[in-house]
Amino acid sequence: MLDLGPDNPSKQVGVVGLEVKTTWRQHSIFRREGNNPEVREISPRNHSDFSPPVFLLTGFLGLEKHHFWISLPICCMYFVALAGNSLILSVIRTDQALHSPMYYFLSMLALSDLGLSLATLPTMLSVLWFNHREIPFEACLAQMTFIYACSIMESGLLLAMAFDRLVAIRNPLRYTSVLTNGTVIKIGVGAAIRSICLVLPGPILMSLQEFGRINVLSYATCLHPDLLKLVHSDRRHSSLYGLVVMLSSTGVDSVLLVLSYVLILRTVLGVASKAEAFRALSTCVSHLCAVCSFYVPMLGLSVIHRFGRKASPVAYILIANAFLLVPPVTNPIVYSVKTKQIRIRILKRFRREREG
Repeated sequence: MLDLGPDNPSKQVGVVGLEVKTTWRQHSIFRREGNNPEVREISPRNHSDFSPPVFLLTGFLGLEKHHFWISLPICCMYFVALAGNSLILSVIRTDQALHSPMYYFLSMLALSDLGLSLATLPTMLSVLWFNHREIPFEACLAQMTFIYACSIMESGLLLAMAFDRLVAIRNPLRYTSVLTNGTVIKIGVGAAIRSICLVLPGPILMSLQEFGRINVLSYATCLHPDLLKLVHSDRRHSSLYGLVVMLSSTGVDSVLLVLSYVLILRTVLGVASKAEAFRALSTCVSHLCAVCSFYVPMLGLSVIHRFGRKASPVAYILIANAFLLVPPVTNPIVYSVKTKQIRIRILKRFRREREG
């Protein structure tokens, strides 16, 4: 009887001296003969019983009978995320008056939110609608890479938007000379390059790890901490990599974000007129909402992975879904409602379509 349980990825099988070694890449059988230290590899093609490790996604644990009803609000959230961010992109692209640094950054943010939504939508709906849980390891790695690339990109863009607000409030006369179109493009390209460079080692390191035959993930998406829990070999390098990525992306960005708003507050509090101070702060409301919708679920997910061993599985799933769904859903709503220029142009577009 073959035993590849989660406690040990390499165990004795059947006859003395027969060892099975399971990694994501291959499944080879090694046989020792007598006391001969030489190990001979038997081709896995001669042993069709051995197959690549299976990875299974998980919906809402314990609520499988209600997956269809749970999928309805989730589908609504995906619709809002996809339609809302697409609408913002369309409005900014077609309206020349919105071709300014703040709206360029907003369009990049909408693109990263679209990418995040499209990365998670297929597996989420396949689990909730069809109970199709199996995912190839390569597809799992691709999804994980895309999720974190979009998240790190979004973190960098939120920092860039804070810098935009800082320049506009502290030194409005130099705003157009500091944030030129060339500068905005460099910031956007820099954020994209940083996210790609940080996430690329992740799937490479994970592909070198060993897993059991059956691997049950905690969510309907592939996240790095979740995969790391299933590793049977030495996970120190992958764990250290995850910490370095977190500190060098969202860690650094969050510190610089706080510093930016400290400088903004100092400037606003130094303004004599309360009306002008309130007007200056009101331009930051949308951005602050976007920052909170991004960092609060991320912080909650990190805390529950670190300290929530006794937490309910549903709590894990809810926080993970909030991390993946809340930013793409709230950003278009907040910017459509709180940003006057965006709101007016969206209303005009709907009015024209209704009259036409």
